[in-house]
Amino acid sequence: MTAPPHCDPAPATAPAHRLSGLALLVAVWGPGLLVMLADTDVGNIVTAAQSGTRWGYRLLPLPLLLIPLLYMIQELTVRIGLFGGQGFGALLRSRCGTTWAWLAAGALALATLSSMVTEFVGIAGVGEMYGATRWALLPLAALSLILLMLSGEYRRVERIAVLIGAFELSFLVVACAAHPRLADVARDVAQQPLSDHGYLYLGAALIGATFNPWMIFYQPSALAEKKLGAQHLRAARWDTAIGAALTQVLTAAVLVAAAATLGATGSNASLDGVGEISEALTPFLGGTFGRLAFGAGAIGAAMVAAIVCSLAFAWGVGELVGAGRAQPNATLRRRWFVAVYAACVIGGAALVLLAPNLIWLTISAQVVNALLMPLVVGLLIVLTAAHLPPARRLRGWYLWLVAATSAAVSIAGCIGAVAGLL
Repeated sequence: MTAPPHCDPAPATAPAHRLSGLALLVAVWGPGLLVMLADTDVGNIVTAAQSGTRWGYRLLPLPLLLIPLLYMIQELTVRIGLFGGQGFGALLRSRCGTTWAWLAAGALALATLSSMVTEFVGIAGVGEMYGATRWALLPLAALSLILLMLSGEYRRVERIAVLIGAFELSFLVVACAAHPRLADVARDVAQQPLSDHGYLYLGAALIGATFNPWMIFYQPSALAEKKLGAQHLRAARWDTAIGAALTQVLTAAVLVAAAATLGATGSNASLDGVGEISEALTPFLGGTFGRLAFGAGAIGAAMVAAIVCSLAFAWGVGELVGAGRAQPNATLRRRWFVAVYAACVIGGAALVLLAPNLIWLTISAQVVNALLMPLVVGLLIVLTAAHLPPARRLRGWYLWLVAATSAAVSIAGCIGAVAGLL
């Protein structure tokens, strides 16, 4: 018997299927958690910190309420990776045609550029904390990222970046140490200034910071690359669920830490620079260690996000233009990828060099993601509802739940984005 179309049989080289329970989870662990850790990037941190500084705890419910939808969307990418037998881009091109593939490629390129901007903002902000100028630091950072991709040795750097990114957990410690009064939280949450355009714009930025388009491209390609199959579905779902909860709890912790410290001066407060976020840690961790913890966490987040979004870009664009999903190192060394990736890196660095306000540049980059959400998530829902093996398709009441929730969040993000321009 042959495997169903677009559904790879379980490969003999994947020993994980002989495991069970915790051992199976450990064997499959990786793509879901890593893509979520990358989602808690500099843009996410800055947007959450600005939300807490400007509006106290008022926006705190939003990142927590988005956990179920974040899981539902990324669980659909798990289905594509395990049962589609190929990445999101390849399935989109084969089932929906080249027009939609090129639209998705444009959205992916724009999302990658936006993410590169936020990562450079984080690098510049940490550098400025220690007296380094953007003009000295960013060209070096851009060159390092390009050389990293040219080497193709992303896995080693990925592991190091994940370890450094663990410093983001310091915000959980700070959020607990801040002992926010429940009465203050309840008061702020009850006061929702929905008529304020700045408030709506920050809400759209938090939505965009949660749903990065490159996440949808990365996870199915990573699962397909590991040659995982149907027997790994449960473990892959746990990997995704834990990652979804962790990234949003970290976002909420950053918001709480900023609200309890930087936002204590009143609702008109606002961040002036990325390094100022470190002041949220200094009352509890001390000045020197607080800055070091924030600097290490920000650089780690930037490294993880830059690696994951660039790899998603390599896989996604290769699939969308019909180049196929080659091995990661081979993809990274292709001339077309090197040229387009270098353009994204250089363009992102140039925007950060010329921007007068890095905080609002970062927030605007997240709003771009919110505007791209209807296109990318809509295509994801169509593919999983119509073009997977029948038993694995999105259908019934769950289809309507995912579609309705995605539509509501997408509309809210677009309304907030437009409101910020008025």
